[in-house]
Amino acid sequence: MRLNHIDRSRLTVSGMNMRARGKAPNISAILPSVRTRGILVPLLVRPTEETGNYEIIAGRRRYYAASAVAEETGEDPPLPCAIMDSGDNAAALEASLIENFARLSPDEVTQWETFARLVKEGRNVEDIAATFGITERLVARILALGNLLPRIRTLYRQELIDAATIRHLTMATKTQQKEWLQLYDSPDAYAPTGSRLKEWLCGGETIPTKAALFDLALYTGPIISDLFGDDSYFADPEAFWKLQREAVEAKRQAYLEAGWTGVELIEAAHRFPHWEYEKRGRSRGGRVYILLSQRGEVDILEGLIPRPEASKADRQERGESGTKAERPELMSTLRNYLDLHRHAAVRARLAEHPDIALRLLIAHALTSQGHWNVQADSQRAESPAIAESVETSSGEALFDEKRRAVLALVELDAEAPNAVRTGRRADMMVLFHRLVELSDREVATVAAVVMGETLEAGSDAIDVLGFYLEVDMADLWQADEAFFTLLRDKQVLTILLTEVAGPEAAAANAGATGKIMKSIIRDCLAGENGRTKVERWVPRWLLFPATAYKEAPAKSDAEEPEADTDGTEAAEAEEEIAGEAQAEEAEAEPDAIAAE
Repeated sequence: MRLNHIDRSRLTVSGMNMRARGKAPNISAILPSVRTRGILVPLLVRPTEETGNYEIIAGRRRYYAASAVAEETGEDPPLPCAIMDSGDNAAALEASLIENFARLSPDEVTQWETFARLVKEGRNVEDIAATFGITERLVARILALGNLLPRIRTLYRQELIDAATIRHLTMATKTQQKEWLQLYDSPDAYAPTGSRLKEWLCGGETIPTKAALFDLALYTGPIISDLFGDDSYFADPEAFWKLQREAVEAKRQAYLEAGWTGVELIEAAHRFPHWEYEKRGRSRGGRVYILLSQRGEVDILEGLIPRPEASKADRQERGESGTKAERPELMSTLRNYLDLHRHAAVRARLAEHPDIALRLLIAHALTSQGHWNVQADSQRAESPAIAESVETSSGEALFDEKRRAVLALVELDAEAPNAVRTGRRADMMVLFHRLVELSDREVATVAAVVMGETLEAGSDAIDVLGFYLEVDMADLWQADEAFFTLLRDKQVLTILLTEVAGPEAAAANAGATGKIMKSIIRDCLAGENGRTKVERWVPRWLLFPATAYKEAPAKSDAEEPEADTDGTEAAEAEEEIAGEAQAEEAEAEPDAIAAE
């Protein structure tokens, strides 16, 4: 290979250039530089024996930019070129593809065309993979695009159908592809795209073969496969469900024969509330629950019992039959409130510490802990009031600001639901090339936000991270109406009143109702009604590490009373927040606050 300057009039774009047949390139990014400094990086060319001129193997955008500058200025200096030996088509194709991989991510159809031409020139899959530093499996997937009809590939190249649709069309037979094109061309019909296309190909349900409990040899219907992925799907849902239900029934009978007291089947249409059950062994009355999903997957939960039954059994074991269990310090809704606020605060700080987030991310990936499937935490609130409290908190607002900045960094839509997850499902090559262009610090920032999205609310990781990140909840939380509504325990309220208003005020109001105690605490925190304002107060439950107020450790949900003496907890919370005054204790509320 030798270097030389060649007149632009003697250069043409080679048919071996992988983008030769595409639309004119976008040169806006390099045009200012070419105007100012000219062409600095040589074009890769080779001589044409017929004309004595040269064809451009790599450098098409630079050639078009130089042509544009020549038209603007009237000056047309020779362009620097690296001249290859003539005759080796495979080497020319490789040179073109290598440069384009390093610069712009070509679509899969363009890759397929170039790989297919390399195969014709004598390269095999192993050679191509070694040349471009990608896996043989990826090369094989790209070559498999040859199974698509030419018109479908053309529609994709013209950006008339998206990447998700082209992937799903690789599952279609030639007949199905023709039927889809007829729908696409019809002005009165709807051509399914994206996930709906997969449902159309699978007869309405997308059930992966890995969901089957039965031997696949028993299934006689068609199975379709995505050439871009690892999954295959049942194309006959009715035949699948017949075999799957037979396999589920066999498992149910096996559990009964093994001595389990009950085995219940939960259909896909019904939600299974895990939080309302407690673990119990088979010898202590534990049951088996078999959960079906709409995707055909079966989840078997062994050794569960409803919490009221577990609480009753525990009291009987302690010889307390007929006596009411002691009220726990934290009811489930208050625990939910605290867990979500701690979660919001920790991930807000985590987004500012990508070094710690990256290490946590790796730990999750290696041990499959928490939500590492990967999915964002649902932040399931047990009442609308808790949901609103967390959504309007400082921690949630700060994390959302970081999240939007990261999504803009990787060019994803911040307004789309679950945008980070959507990005991970997007075209991997496109997202990968965006990340390659970012600095290590920027990539670590992306990792921090993704880790925050997947961080599990209420998990041990929240406590550990809060400690390492030195999270000060006073910066990110203030007592709100939802918090006060969820306070139920008089003993705890007395301690809170002592913390905020002092021992004298607590002693003076020892016989007051919970509502009066709460109003005094509110006044102290707000500095209203003649009370000195207490700054940056946070209950012990929200600290890192969290501590309890009662001397005895807080009891589990299983030991909660079967009924709340104050009425249904969530319903009462909503009524109080809406301003419908309701007494929280059995006694009547005095007309005035007790004097201190």
